[in-house]
Amino acid sequence: MKITLITAFPDFFEAFFSTSIIGKAVSRGLIQPEVIDLRDFAEGNYKQIDDYAYGGGGMVLMAEPLKKALKASSLNDDSLVVYPSPQGATLTQETVETLSYLEQIVIICGHYEGIDERINRKYVDLEISIGDFVVTGGEIPAMAIIDALARQIPGVVGKKAAVVEDSFYRGMLDHPHYTRPAVWEGESVPEILLSGNDREIINWRRKQAVERTLYRRPDLLSRANIQPYLEKGVYLLLLDSSVFRKQEDSEADLFKSGLDDMVSICRYYGIKRTLYINPDSLTRDILKGNNKYLNDNVKQDPEHSADDPEQKIKCVPSFRSSLNWIRKKEKADPFTILLSKELEKGSMHWIDVKRQLIRSERPVVFIYCLDEFSVCKNLSFDVLLQPVRAENTSLLGHLSHGSNIAVILDRFFGLR
Repeated sequence: MKITLITAFPDFFEAFFSTSIIGKAVSRGLIQPEVIDLRDFAEGNYKQIDDYAYGGGGMVLMAEPLKKALKASSLNDDSLVVYPSPQGATLTQETVETLSYLEQIVIICGHYEGIDERINRKYVDLEISIGDFVVTGGEIPAMAIIDALARQIPGVVGKKAAVVEDSFYRGMLDHPHYTRPAVWEGESVPEILLSGNDREIINWRRKQAVERTLYRRPDLLSRANIQPYLEKGVYLLLLDSSVFRKQEDSEADLFKSGLDDMVSICRYYGIKRTLYINPDSLTRDILKGNNKYLNDNVKQDPEHSADDPEQKIKCVPSFRSSLNWIRKKEKADPFTILLSKELEKGSMHWIDVKRQLIRSERPVVFIYCLDEFSVCKNLSFDVLLQPVRAENTSLLGHLSHGSNIAVILDRFFGLR
């Protein structure tokens, strides 16, 4: 990645680009820095680059020197011009990862009261803030942006696992870290970290990450995929109270195709098992027998064989029997979530439900009604989840069941 910096204080970056991990990345050609001295493009004996703001106030970097510096850089159509500014969008891990795929970034380091707004409107693609505070210039924010970007470039950080386990990478805070000695000033390292039991250590670290996030930054849960932090499996119950009759092959194919779509979506989001609840024995008989409604693409998936029972719909005759099956399999009472199709009193927002799930340490069961939602209201459940939209809920009927389920699952288990 090429990183071009336009600054009135180029000395700031000498040690930065020659020290520690960033210095090694530069020496290996993984990062190609270009530092442009803004004063080289100023006119007059004093090399003036700033002037008083119209209307009163402090000094502002002038437009003409900035324009000349930009023109002198290796700027091209694929370059992204970034301006660190308190008025910018807050820098997040998601933004860092997006920027890390670019071939070149040009960073304008402002100073004093900032830069002439006409440069901002004409040349700047993205304003970035590193937090709700003000520093003396854009050099330190630029270093923070570059350092964050560098960690995403393959080869800069030795171990990919070190990047993946960082705070914010999975949308959660990082777990605590310890090193030798095992006892320091009377405080011991947690015994689990000395046990050598990799599985238990992973579970401990996940719990610690959850506790830290809930206590320090609960707002992050709205962005996090919480599945890696759940103690038990996740299931989907499809409730169909109507009596299905195979009248024509075309109708049967359409019915099976809809279920096939939902199975594929559930597998994509890591749902452990899909259970189809229908008291009609004829329907269950149709769907049994090697689950022939699975399409050819699913059958040919080498990672998920069609013979794998975890990838098939389990047909069950009742809601109670499905919960009993999950309870026996997981050795814990399920946490049940009814997916509402109407905005009702007592229903919960999905972010609040995420917080409950991550605290529950129970298997998670989403309940989705394929026909009349009123039938589901008589069921016993822990949480009523709000519909995907609060307005125009009557239009939900125009969405396929698979689309509706996909939107909901993505909020809980999508990539941040």
